[in-house]
Amino acid sequence: MKITVIGLGHVGTVAAAGLASAGHDVLGVDVEPSRILSLQRGEVFLYEPGLQPMVQAGVRKGNLHFAHRDEAAAPLGDVAIIATGTPPASSGTADLRQVRSALDWIKSKEPRGLVLVMKSTVPPGTGRRIIEDDLRGAAISYVSVPEFLREGRAVADWSSPERIVVGADPNDLRSLDLVKQAHAGMAAPFVFTDVTSAEMIKYASNAFLATRISFINEIAALCDSVGASVDAVGEALAMDPRTGARIFAGVGYGGSCFPKDVRALNHIALTSGVEVELLRSVINVNNRQRLLPLYALRRRFNGAVSRLRVAVLGLAFKPDTDDVREAPSLDLIKALVNEGAEVCAYDPQASGTAREHLPESVRLASHPVEAANQAQAAVLLTEWDQIVNADWASIAQRMRPPKFVFDGRNALSKSQMLGLGFTYLGVGRGGRDRMDY
Repeated sequence: MKITVIGLGHVGTVAAAGLASAGHDVLGVDVEPSRILSLQRGEVFLYEPGLQPMVQAGVRKGNLHFAHRDEAAAPLGDVAIIATGTPPASSGTADLRQVRSALDWIKSKEPRGLVLVMKSTVPPGTGRRIIEDDLRGAAISYVSVPEFLREGRAVADWSSPERIVVGADPNDLRSLDLVKQAHAGMAAPFVFTDVTSAEMIKYASNAFLATRISFINEIAALCDSVGASVDAVGEALAMDPRTGARIFAGVGYGGSCFPKDVRALNHIALTSGVEVELLRSVINVNNRQRLLPLYALRRRFNGAVSRLRVAVLGLAFKPDTDDVREAPSLDLIKALVNEGAEVCAYDPQASGTAREHLPESVRLASHPVEAANQAQAAVLLTEWDQIVNADWASIAQRMRPPKFVFDGRNALSKSQMLGLGFTYLGVGRGGRDRMDY
């Protein structure tokens, strides 16, 4: 099957490489020249474990091609996948300009019999409006197939998804058959529904996961208040199949999906006249969590962090990615610098992508020990193996008293840290040094 993928970010690049590895003839299209040149050489411009070898294999085999949008020729093939970004607009809703641009480009090719697959995350109701307005009279079928790829595990998630959601006209048997052919070989159940429900499934999934994170962070606040351990609470909750897998307290969620999708769903509710107090609470809790390290530093250092040397360990919003979109590190570092702190940061992959978003005064280190040199405080924000398993004994020797460590992911052993001479504070782990919310 010949497939065109429009938009080569995290989702589009993984989709293009994954489809090529399944034997399809794939053309990846984008508007960024440098991105196309890199991919044509088999070089991936983003950090995603396992993605570059898959791209190189497709390029070498000859069934994975990349072209600038202005140079891509018709026909587009059997299926065209829109995987462009839908960043947040100032109002909180999703900005669909990239989607609209891709849609106009597809129509300009005058395809006939094309199945248009929407993988970009678009607000519920978008697909219906596209079908009724943009595709009226066009020989193009529309199908919603939302993505559920986790950054850092996107390749595995593509190959072994937990479910494949397909929103389409149930009478459009040809489109349904082509979508199933495109996903052939994936051992996952199909969920067939209408277009709007498929769009809502994507938003509901991210909103539910974000709610779980904010829930455990609220429980962590209570644990600190009464002297309980959120680690024990979370472990016990995970044993109950009704409450789902283990969730961890910390400085909250970030990334390209959860923050914008929860805000967009909240915006949809507001403009529809629906009260969603829970979603607003999820947003508020997450906004609070990312500044917990600042509150802890103020309290530990008598209300002032001016001239305090702080090592920030981890810039990416999660491990195994170089993505810093909506990362707690950015908000925290800016707040620290605004209050006069000296910040040195370390991340094994995200230093380059973070640099343009950080104040000029922030220094970037090539190693955790270097970042912590002469610092009075260290804040762990991303639970990379390189940070969790760092030489903390050497870090203790390099830091100055009180050698305060704020573990924003509860990734370190409290007893081991205390044994090395650190003053340690986690999130919701109780004890004398508990957080004051």
